[in-house]
Amino acid sequence: MFAPMVRLNRIYTKTGDDGTTGLGDGSRLPKHHLRVAAYGTVDELSAVIGLARTEELGAELGDRLRQIQNDLFDVGADLCVPGEAGDKLRIREAYTKRLEAWIDGYNEDLQPLTSFILPGGSKASAWLHLGRTTCRRAERLVTELATLEEEQGRVNGEVVRYLNRLSDLLFVMGRVENQNGADDVLWKPGAGGGE
Repeated sequence: MFAPMVRLNRIYTKTGDDGTTGLGDGSRLPKHHLRVAAYGTVDELSAVIGLARTEELGAELGDRLRQIQNDLFDVGADLCVPGEAGDKLRIREAYTKRLEAWIDGYNEDLQPLTSFILPGGSKASAWLHLGRTTCRRAERLVTELATLEEEQGRVNGEVVRYLNRLSDLLFVMGRVENQNGADDVLWKPGAGGGE
């Protein structure tokens, strides 16, 4: 079990006034660095999920979204400490496997897809789709970060797998919140074709 990694005695420190931010290993990076953008987008995703949780959800789905928010802090902690795991918190395969089991369980009751889905239907579903797209952006940033020469071997590959599976889960959860797909808003190709 990992001990809390943060102690906040003051909200502002003024150390970032020069345009840099501190990582978990004590080093500093510009606030616009790809690593900071990646874990910042993970934090944004958690906020979107928090908005989804304000809607009327089933108890199981609400609990799972809370677990995901906790996971996302773990993802952020992983990204905030570059390099080898050592004694630092790292996303492991068990995180991703749990998401896969949830996806498989939800998929059993979903109506088959006959078209792509437009975000909408219920408000909760729309928030979950926004979460899905935010998650995909985080995934893109992490994969781009991993390609940087100076970041080789400093990005945990399981973070990418977790985010990839999480976006799939949020898509499925959005369908669950639309009456297991019955209220999905389907894409109609060429519907605004101007004929």
